[in-house]
Order: sequence, then C-alpha cells, then structure tokens
Amino acid sequence: MKGFAQQPANGTKAAGTSGVVSELAQTLAIDRLKRDRPFGALALGRAGLDLYPLEDGGKIAEAAGFTSDLGGSAGNIAVALARQGVSVGLLSAVSDDPVGRFVSSRLESFGVDTRFLQTVSGDPRTSLALAEVRAADCEVTIYRNNAADLQLTADDALVAAVAEAGVLIITGTALVADPSRAATMVLLAAARAAGTVTVFDLDYRAYAWSSREETAAVYDRAAGLCDLIVGNSEEFSVFSADGNGEAAAASLTETDGRLAIVKRGGSGATVLGAGWRIDSGVFPVTALKPYGAGDAFMGGLMAALLKRETLEEAVRCGSAAAAMVVSRRGCASAMPDSAELTTFLSSQQMTSNPTRT
Repeated sequence: MKGFAQQPANGTKAAGTSGVVSELAQTLAIDRLKRDRPFGALALGRAGLDLYPLEDGGKIAEAAGFTSDLGGSAGNIAVALARQGVSVGLLSAVSDDPVGRFVSSRLESFGVDTRFLQTVSGDPRTSLALAEVRAADCEVTIYRNNAADLQLTADDALVAAVAEAGVLIITGTALVADPSRAATMVLLAAARAAGTVTVFDLDYRAYAWSSREETAAVYDRAAGLCDLIVGNSEEFSVFSADGNGEAAAASLTETDGRLAIVKRGGSGATVLGAGWRIDSGVFPVTALKPYGAGDAFMGGLMAALLKRETLEEAVRCGSAAAAMVVSRRGCASAMPDSAELTTFLSSQQMTSNPTRT
C-alpha cells in the first residue's frame, strides 16, 4: 500500500515526535498488497444458515416463524467484500444437503465465487444459527455439532488459489479442529510463499475449544504467519498469560511489520504498529441487534485497502459498515454496497476521526 508512511493527519511535526515519525516510515507487511491478481481476497472459515424470528424484538422461544439469511463469519466477510465490488471467493466446506445448497446458492447470489467450496457427505452438517433481532437481552444459539466447515482440506486447487489472491483472510473458528486446522496452516504458508497478504480475524469462541492453553498455542502459530490480526480485547487476551488484551496485541506488532487492530465496540477501534497507534471513534446509530458488526468492519476495512485508501480511511469505512449492519436486520444481506457506504460516509460523522500518534 504505497504512501502508507506519512505525517500525522494535520500534516505537521509536533516537537519531540521525531521518534514517532521514524516509526511511521517502517515497512509494513501489508505494503506488499498486490491488487492485480484474479482475486482481490479469499475468506477462509465457516458459512451457514441463519434463522431470525419474524418479528423484530421477538424471542426465539416464542417465535411464530422465522426468516432466513446467510451467516457465519467467513461467509459474512466474503459477502461484505463482494458488496464493495471486490472479487472474492470463499474457502470452506458445506454438507451435501439442502442447507449446504442454500449456503452455496446465497453466496453466489451475492457475487461470491464458490468454486472452492467443498461438499462433504456423511454426518457433518452445515452450521445453523438462530438469532434474535433485538438490541438488549439478545440470545443467539449456534448449532455446530460435527460442523461441515471443519472438514475443509487443503487440496491443490486451494493452494493454487491463494497464490492468485491479494489477501487471504482466515477466521479463528477454522482453527478449532483438524482437518480444517491443518488446512488453514498449509494455506497460510502457501500464501506467504506467494506474497499474498495474510489477515487473521481472531473470531474466538471459548465454547469451541478444549482449553485456553490449546487456543493460545494454535493462535500463536497462525499469528506468526499473518500480517494483520484483528479482534477485540478479550480475543487478544488469549495470547497473554495476564489477560491484558491490548498489551498482547501490541506485542504482536514488534516484528515483521505486522499490524494489530483492537475492536472496542461502542468505543471505536485502535490500530497498533511498532511504536505508534491510530485511535478512532464510531458512527452513532440506533442498533437493532448486537451482532454482525465485526464481519462488516473486516469487509469494509479490507475493501478500502484494496481500493488504495489510507489506513485511516479504511478504518472509517470499516466502522461505517459496522454501524450500518447493526442497524439492519440480518447479517450477510445487511452488508452495505459501495453506493450505500459512500452515502453513509458523506452524511454521518464519527465521534472521533481516526488519529495517528
């Protein structure tokens, strides 16, 4: 990403900031982002079927009926990118049944390339999530017993695909178990060898792991192969013995030009580099539900970087997409397209614009 090393946003050097300016001139791993490849991005991880009570504010236990949508972290991220005009494919596996075919069909309808979507037979099943459309006391129930996406294998087609992408985005749930865990590591290594930028959405769900120690060991291996790591403070605390998520995030940026982004919900986000940071606020909206924001943020952020926006502007785009999605029903179908995002950005103000120090 040319032009990343730049002066502070106001264009001036404050007294005593020469060390900061020197740090800003460092070469970042994401600077090698290649935008002339067949795929702008590939997303790796789960995609599934989401069901929502018919009535906004309704409870699952009392629902008279449900509406459907595509869901799952990697599926949502892929759709978010596609809606922003990025050529994107999903690396995942679905069950050979109507639910798996629903997922594949919906991905295609949103413009996501499904040629690398593997189909598995037998007992594994595509994930199902039931989620309430309410801002408070919102229950989400996810069925991932013998999840089909964890059957993903790194065949020759997938290994070749990551060399044709500008970015490979992996999600943490893909690391829960083999063969998906091993496949993810193989594909990260293949991406690094091909000069593909690698991004790790921590997507940590404690119930999916046998122990925090196992998670830490696996996440540490994956993080070592990634250029950008994104998560909230609780997710980053997996890397830390003392539970300090931001300190753990900062420590990940000490070598190899790696960046970390700490998402803070209603308090904004922080980008961390070696010796510098960018803090930003949020776009205030009336939330309809509390989920989907993280996937929208990732999609908006990476789409903006692929369009050669500065890191500050990319954070604005990701934050705007997140705000839009929590104010809408659904997940994948709630992701804004380019025109919607542009209109939102031109008409709404952040509580604090991204500021680099």
